[in-house]
Amino acid sequence: MPDLQLVRADHGPAILAFELENRGYFAESISDRGDEYFRKFNERHNELLAEQEAGFGASYVLVDQDGSILGRFNLYRIGEGTAEVGYRIAQRIAGRGVATAALRKLCKLAASRYGLDTLKAATSDQNLASQRVLIKAGFIPAEPADPADIGGKRGRWYRCDLTSGGPDQPVWSAT
Repeated sequence: MPDLQLVRADHGPAILAFELENRGYFAESISDRGDEYFRKFNERHNELLAEQEAGFGASYVLVDQDGSILGRFNLYRIGEGTAEVGYRIAQRIAGRGVATAALRKLCKLAASRYGLDTLKAATSDQNLASQRVLIKAGFIPAEPADPADIGGKRGRWYRCDLTSGGPDQPVWSAT
């Protein structure tokens, strides 16, 4: 069973492999990270760890039994009881409920570990799979319609109230 783990320095090579392996797949629905991201991956990974240490964010990876990365699930802009959520799932496991289960676990961690009350996530209007994941994980479209710019693509914001109990949480470990 996959394990949701807080990102560590030693995850770097596996995260880079995940990003490179799925780059084309991700670019179909979200903006490409660009060549510069991959050239400076080690610097960016160290910056991410520093941001996490400072409490500005929390980055998690979904690790398969063989040590490969199946997904990334992140809390950004943590403050005043809220955070923004971002996630990516490997193409090879997309559509199997793995992203929904991991996002539910992230919601549980957001409340229990970080004391958050509300999460926000944005997705493009064209990314129907991401919209389904958000809704199944307990997010609802922000009302009135709250437009979002997703790398130049029109989208909308979704919100999850962590104080309402939400959907059942998966039985996965988080380390």
